[in-house]
Amino acid sequence: MQLSYGNKKILQIAIPSIVSNITVPLLGLIDVTIVGHLGSAAYIGAIAVGGMLFNIIYWIFGFLRMGTSGMTSQAYGRHDLNEVTRLLLRSVGVGLFIALILLALQYPIEKVAFTLIDTTDEVAQLSALYFRICIWGAPAVLGLYSFAGWFIGMQNSRFPMYIAITQNIVNIVASLCLVYGFNMKIEGVAIGTLTAQYAGLVMAYLLWIRYYGNLRKRIEWHSFFDRQAMYRFFKVNRDIFFRTICLVAVTVFFTSAGAAQGEVVLAVNTLLMQLFTLFSYIMDGFAYAGEALAGKYIGAGNRRELHQTVRRLFGWGIGLSLAFTLLYGAGGQAFLRLLTDDEIVITTAGSYFYWVLAIPLAGFSAFLLDGIFIGATATHLMLRAMIVASGCFFLIYYGFKGTMENHALWMAFITYLLLRGVLQGVLGRKILGYYSFRQKQPAK
Repeated sequence: MQLSYGNKKILQIAIPSIVSNITVPLLGLIDVTIVGHLGSAAYIGAIAVGGMLFNIIYWIFGFLRMGTSGMTSQAYGRHDLNEVTRLLLRSVGVGLFIALILLALQYPIEKVAFTLIDTTDEVAQLSALYFRICIWGAPAVLGLYSFAGWFIGMQNSRFPMYIAITQNIVNIVASLCLVYGFNMKIEGVAIGTLTAQYAGLVMAYLLWIRYYGNLRKRIEWHSFFDRQAMYRFFKVNRDIFFRTICLVAVTVFFTSAGAAQGEVVLAVNTLLMQLFTLFSYIMDGFAYAGEALAGKYIGAGNRRELHQTVRRLFGWGIGLSLAFTLLYGAGGQAFLRLLTDDEIVITTAGSYFYWVLAIPLAGFSAFLLDGIFIGATATHLMLRAMIVASGCFFLIYYGFKGTMENHALWMAFITYLLLRGVLQGVLGRKILGYYSFRQKQPAK
């Protein structure tokens, strides 16, 4: 079956984004694999703790990617190359400013973090060493968020994919050389990660110079801090920031609530959440396509293509959700056995597995509408839906915790996913009416 032009455009953005998403956890997996052969479990614990800490820190500032993507795609649709250029400079500038704050506050951040994290003295010491080295990668990581969002807004998800693959290669080579060539142990792994992060930033800049270098002549430093433009930039990113805080709160609470029920329940929840994570990598790719294409057609004033793109995205979402439900139903237990051979954990997981089967159909619309809302820069509506869904998550869990225990946690999580999609769907019906579309020929 031959795909339509619109579906090809979706896949051209979605597939490289999916590859990029899958490569992200490989950076941490590579570090764990290397330290796993150093002869002490404390090294693995240190990487796990340090990685978790940086995931939380950087996740909070993910608005640099999402906000940049939505606003850039709209400027691209309007063919406003001056604003396209300003948006990249503005985003990178804000990212570097935040990175400098993180570097200046690294000591209190470290103290607070390791006061809250309960671990052994050896793991805490090694984690602190890992943190003190990797925190210097903040400018690179936040700068890459801005470049990735800008590239996606320019309808180009291939460059973030190339950068992610390059980072993994550099990380492997640098870490192996430092650990086994110079006997540096965990500091070698940290420096290897740091090297990979800056290699990615350098590559992003070189790709921009090579393929978008003609935009340099459009740099207007006097308009960089335009009051109205900066207000819109921070307004959109403020909504995404608080939405991310809600998302992090739900995710961290899910893990801690499972841990409070014992090691077996924690292990079961961790394994089952891998199936959610796998599904999220795929749907996030289509969400990125929604960011890029919805923003482009809104910027171009092309109502017809916007409507058709939304319909096509939901067609992909429904199809993939049904496919994942069938896949998990048929092979989910076999997948769990690949992750662990602990029969107690596998048997216990079976009691909760039907919740996993509900994830694809309950959650796909939340992912897709996140992307469409970001492309439309209707982030205030996305935030409202997230606040209500997050509040319901906690109400359901505490309301049913006494009688349903871990089932209450999963019921709350599935309801949270479903509510996000339903609420955004209701609010999203109005999005198309919020824009004064100009009469234009369909943008290609």
